[in-house]
Amino acid sequence: MTPEPDDAWLTGVAQGASDDAGGVPVELLGDYLRLLADAATYGRQAERRELDAVALLGRRAAEQGVSAGRVVRLYLSAARRLWNDLPMAVRNRDRAAVRAAAAAMLQVVDDAVANLAEGYAIARRDLVRREESLRRELIDDLLRGDSDLGTLVERAEPFGLDLARVHQVVLAAPSRRLPDADAAISALEAVVFDRLGDRDVLVATKDGLLVVLAPADAGAAAGELGRLTHRELSRLPRGQPWRVAVGRPYPGLYGIARSYEEAREALTMAGRLDSDTPVVNAQDVLIYRVLLRDQPAIVDLVQAALGPLARARGGAGPLLDTLHAYFETGAVATESAKRLHVSVRTVTYRLDRVRKLTGYDPADPAHRFTLQAAVLGAKVLNWPQEPLPAPA
Repeated sequence: MTPEPDDAWLTGVAQGASDDAGGVPVELLGDYLRLLADAATYGRQAERRELDAVALLGRRAAEQGVSAGRVVRLYLSAARRLWNDLPMAVRNRDRAAVRAAAAAMLQVVDDAVANLAEGYAIARRDLVRREESLRRELIDDLLRGDSDLGTLVERAEPFGLDLARVHQVVLAAPSRRLPDADAAISALEAVVFDRLGDRDVLVATKDGLLVVLAPADAGAAAGELGRLTHRELSRLPRGQPWRVAVGRPYPGLYGIARSYEEAREALTMAGRLDSDTPVVNAQDVLIYRVLLRDQPAIVDLVQAALGPLARARGGAGPLLDTLHAYFETGAVATESAKRLHVSVRTVTYRLDRVRKLTGYDPADPAHRFTLQAAVLGAKVLNWPQEPLPAPA
């Protein structure tokens, strides 16, 4: 504000208020001091256009990164200082006139601060939406891995990301639709920052999943990122049960995309296997990736070793589930029965049916490897729920 010659005293008021608020620019006062002076002197109330101008100053304060508390303090301090420094002609009026001046001035303060706060809040919402949009675009490009490195480095800098570091990606899938994304992102960011002691973390959403990108060289805590993510998300009222997949750590931009692809594959594999493990590490499902590299061969193995199970009464499903439980429990029939919630006799009967239908004996170590590889392949291919792919 540039005061008129007879209002030069307002310059000192503005500067004092700025000092009280920690150096907030006096420009953010606009014509506020003139409104206060007119209210105290003439009882004039602020017009709508003048209050709209104050709201714009609130937006400007938010865009400049001035905290809401400091800019409000600027306005309140300015009102206090102006009242104390009013010209003697105003202060020496009779008591009723002084009370009227004070009431008029307080009304201007009330209206101005309300509009200031509203403008500030609108600007903050716009900034948050803009940042969320930039965050989503950045995470999309980082996970795709084919964008220009120089541009990505510039875009990642405001988020505190150093793309030269070793990072890993964690994906979290809710049981149904993704719940309140803002609440989930805020909760995850807070706990990951606190645990890793590192601001080089990005949390966003992609394709209905929560994505956590974090440095893998931040100490032993980085190895706990998957469990940390699952534990924090499980505290939210919605989205449970969550399934979390952790990609392996890799350096550089393309390492981020690689870790993401591994986490995505692990999440898909856990769903196909109907795994009850809430946190799946990519390294734990490497065998399935090996199997899928030569799909024609694994299809042939499943067809040859397990195809005859389709002739069993009730189909191949129960026998395949029994084989899977049998191998998962170290070929112990009693433990398999517990896992399947059936009797031991049922397990031994089914294993004998497998032997008779396929010619492979699950209890024979020489046959067990072939059967186990075929069972894993069937899980990967989602057979018998889906038909086996046709030969190329």
